[in-house]
Amino acid sequence: MADTPVQQDPNAPIFSIEKLYVKDLSVENPNAPHSYLWRESPSVQVGIDHEHSAIEDGYYNVVLKVTATAMLADKTMFLVEAAFGGIFHIRNFPDADMAPLLGVHCPNIMFPYVREVVSDAVNRMGYPPIYLQPINFEAMYQARVQQQLEAQNGAAAQPTLQ
Repeated sequence: MADTPVQQDPNAPIFSIEKLYVKDLSVENPNAPHSYLWRESPSVQVGIDHEHSAIEDGYYNVVLKVTATAMLADKTMFLVEAAFGGIFHIRNFPDADMAPLLGVHCPNIMFPYVREVVSDAVNRMGYPPIYLQPINFEAMYQARVQQQLEAQNGAAAQPTLQ
């Protein structure tokens, strides 16, 4: 019996990772070498954001941005800013599913990679690596949707001046 090629349904949903990459990485160690002698533990603040855009038919670029800043009183111990990108092939999904795919699913895939980039950068500056806690991208997405709804409702409630 000869092998016959399997016909793929051209309308079947497609989701694949085409490329994961470091888009931008910046490290600052402004108080070195003095900061290596500081004995107190710094407070570390972490900020995270993401954006996405279509780059061609069925291909999307998602960028996850992380900023980690370690402060001791009013002095900066270190600052790491990382932008980690991913190119995803997404096709044949309903329009209603695209925003959650790009705003939740893709960042969930990318987060372990950017976490490693940030931790490695901090370690290479000579500090103990930091471990970013897991991020609930679904909650971030829901909060963004809620803010957009409130902004739309607020704009609709504003009287227009003529």
